[in-house]
Amino acid sequence: MNDTVTASPLVLAGAGHAHLVMLRRWLDTGYRPPTGTILVNPGSHAWYSGMMPGLLAGRYNVEECAIALAPLCRALGIELRDDSVVALDAAERRVSLAHSGELIHQCLSINTGSKPPSPVLNDGSMELVPAKPFSTFHQSWLRWQQGAAPEHLGILGGGAAAVELALALRKSLPRSELHVLCANELLSGQAPGLIQAARRLLLARGIKLHEGGFVDQIKNGHVFVGGRPIQQLDALVLASGAAALDWYQHSGLACDDAGFVRVGDTLQAVSAPEVFVAGDSAAHQGSRKSGVYSVRHGAILAINIRAKLTRQPMVNYKPQRTALALLSTADGGALLHYAGWTLSGRLMGKWKNHLDQRFMKRHRVSDH
Repeated sequence: MNDTVTASPLVLAGAGHAHLVMLRRWLDTGYRPPTGTILVNPGSHAWYSGMMPGLLAGRYNVEECAIALAPLCRALGIELRDDSVVALDAAERRVSLAHSGELIHQCLSINTGSKPPSPVLNDGSMELVPAKPFSTFHQSWLRWQQGAAPEHLGILGGGAAAVELALALRKSLPRSELHVLCANELLSGQAPGLIQAARRLLLARGIKLHEGGFVDQIKNGHVFVGGRPIQQLDALVLASGAAALDWYQHSGLACDDAGFVRVGDTLQAVSAPEVFVAGDSAAHQGSRKSGVYSVRHGAILAINIRAKLTRQPMVNYKPQRTALALLSTADGGALLHYAGWTLSGRLMGKWKNHLDQRFMKRHRVSDH
């Protein structure tokens, strides 16, 4: 156990999309956070989720999908800690790390994301592979690629991530039988045109779709819905949405019923004004658990954390009413829905690639 305690004026927990955008904004505007600022992140890189399906489908390599954090931190005078937050005592302003002791903060920003929920009842008879964090999932995928691919592979979830993963895995693991299992209809809450296009595409690729059944148990190598075995599987990828990290609810911060930290329009925790929360970690009315919203959070954090530290006025975050849906189809194309329009094909794929590459170029910092 490491008993080291470090005092810091500003602790940044996690290198999610929001923090990445915030740090780049600070660099562009010439702002330097206070000396002693620390960024805590497991791993030396920030993975960009928008390009993960393309990596699995063989369209990108690893280096194209991740941003090195060290050059960005060096440019801003921030210490980078390769570690994970395991606990927070908000009253004591104390962050506990897995390996390098504790941090006492004056100001804290949380962008540590979520984890995909898994069936509560599980006898351990099949391999469970969370889609997040992607660095861990990537290791399982590499092992599968090298000859250990499951004969029967399931993807638990019905959102955009599950659809993209299923299509990418179909291409990279051609010998595996693939099943998508979702509690509601596929892409529930999205436009009917997008739902129908995605459903047709999965079926055309030979991916078996199981809709409207909540998987509540894993037993004897089968997934169960309401006590009834649905499908035999060797492995199950968890792309089942967002569940809160356990330490959020035990932090002393006010959380919503799902365990995410409640924030106001300035993205400050409602119970602790010295704590900011963004991305999936935050429970904000009008925000969804999506990278599109996390990126917008980052622009607000860049202003408000600086304002908090320098005692300047803050700004309010206003969620966008309409978010672009753009799903990679693992063949160079994409499905797009925006403002009532659903489009698909190679042109959409090229546009998605353009947007993704622009994001990566914008947030990378060269050491030279």
